[in-house]
Amino acid sequence: MSLIDFANPTRFLALVGRVLPWLAAATAIALAIGLYQSAMAPDDYQQGATVKIMFIHVPNAWLSMAVWGVMSVAALGTLVWRHPLADVAAKAAAPIGASFTFVALVTGSLWGRPMWGTYWEWDARLTSVLILFLMYLGIMALWRAVEDPSRAARAAAILTLVGAINIPVIKFSVEWWNTLHQGASVFRAGGPTLDRTFLIPLLVMGVAFALLFVTLHLAAMRNEVLRRRVRTLQMMQASRQAA
Repeated sequence: MSLIDFANPTRFLALVGRVLPWLAAATAIALAIGLYQSAMAPDDYQQGATVKIMFIHVPNAWLSMAVWGVMSVAALGTLVWRHPLADVAAKAAAPIGASFTFVALVTGSLWGRPMWGTYWEWDARLTSVLILFLMYLGIMALWRAVEDPSRAARAAAILTLVGAINIPVIKFSVEWWNTLHQGASVFRAGGPTLDRTFLIPLLVMGVAFALLFVTLHLAAMRNEVLRRRVRTLQMMQASRQAA
């Protein structure tokens, strides 16, 4: 079964209705395990208990970029493949991605205060993530500003693809410039540098937040499809009354 098979919104809604309860259950279980392992992880010899902010901050930082990647693929689906649900996927993902980015910024500031002596520093990594957050808000504002859904979808798709340039900037900023932010310690060529007592809870939390995104995204897409159906029915009723 390919993506084109779900071009029919009715078939898509049926699929979501079947898988959403299982995804929600898997998300709750993964979060419970991840939070327990995070709480049981030892304090760091330098950072103390504040290192545990990592278990929330890092997965949200990963997803802040990953969600924009999902939106970029959806943007191609809108502009190139004309998939009927592509713009639905992009519109539904934007608020979720903005939330992940906001949490990453807040937890990063809380983590940075005891480590760096400041909540904020205008270095490359922090500034590029802030720009990402503003881009999410811009995409959401664009969807609201343009009344025609098809025009809004095309404009948002173009802006999303242009904004994707910022993703490699965020990823490699610590290598391209001298920043306060530490380099990659999990996904790196030489393998993870984290001890297993920190690495395993971090990866579990990463999976849990990824499942949370998929669950919220599918639910938001279902709501958007239903909202558009209601809007179509309202327009049909208004046109019949006008006639």
